[in-house]
Amino acid sequence: MNSASNDSAATRQTAGAKARKLRRERMQALVGRGGPTLVSRVAELLEVTEMTIRRDLAAPDSPLTCLGGYVLEVTLPTSGEKYVLAEELDHHAARKRLACQRAASYVEDGDSLFIDCGTTMVHFAAALPPDMALSVVCYSMNIAEIVSKRPNTQLIVLGGLYHPSSTTFYSEDAIQYMGRLGVNKAFLSAGGADPVRGVSCSHFHEVAVKQAAIRNAAQRILVVDESKLGRMRAAFFSPLDVFSKIVVGGAPAPERLAQFDGWPLDVAAASEVV
Repeated sequence: MNSASNDSAATRQTAGAKARKLRRERMQALVGRGGPTLVSRVAELLEVTEMTIRRDLAAPDSPLTCLGGYVLEVTLPTSGEKYVLAEELDHHAARKRLACQRAASYVEDGDSLFIDCGTTMVHFAAALPPDMALSVVCYSMNIAEIVSKRPNTQLIVLGGLYHPSSTTFYSEDAIQYMGRLGVNKAFLSAGGADPVRGVSCSHFHEVAVKQAAIRNAAQRILVVDESKLGRMRAAFFSPLDVFSKIVVGGAPAPERLAQFDGWPLDVAAASEVV
């Protein structure tokens, strides 16, 4: 290969490296503002393919990773540690999927549902039977994106001010509108569920929406993975006794289960789900 060809190849490699660096910087900014973001959404915003995004994230020096279809930030000093954390996060996602697969089994054709926000409920929206006729009320962009692709589902999105931290919307008008909607089953998530101190989350702007759903739904079902049992977050939104079922993904320790003796726990263990 002559000198001119070598120079051309080097130029292309340099341009490619610069483009990858710019994409990573933009991805870090997106995730920094909005938290874990769908790969498809990142690809759309950066105007590249999902494969390009995944290839960028697979590089050993990438400060980002991809888990469960989401781009998220992992700030760690070595690739070995990054792998260990990614594996743990994947186990965490697996427990959420277990809970959501079990919770979705309680949905019936013709149901009117409220679906809460959060990384757990993304799995719930994905687990709904694809051809079932449903009405769904939600206030999260991530949930709306999944539900909007269902062929036989009427989608109602509560609007208002957008909160990137949880990809949710909030307004007083939305709370009032919620009171005029018929919801027979509300599926709610939580950052913590304690038999004495109740159910809590991390974001105070979610509290009013969750409480409106609890007030208006005929049946309320809490969906959490095992790590949420016995935990508390800053924003309390309900006592535990409003829920007819508490669906838990994973295998809680016996001492943790003893704390919830008498409560309507429905535990979905890994061995029970194909």
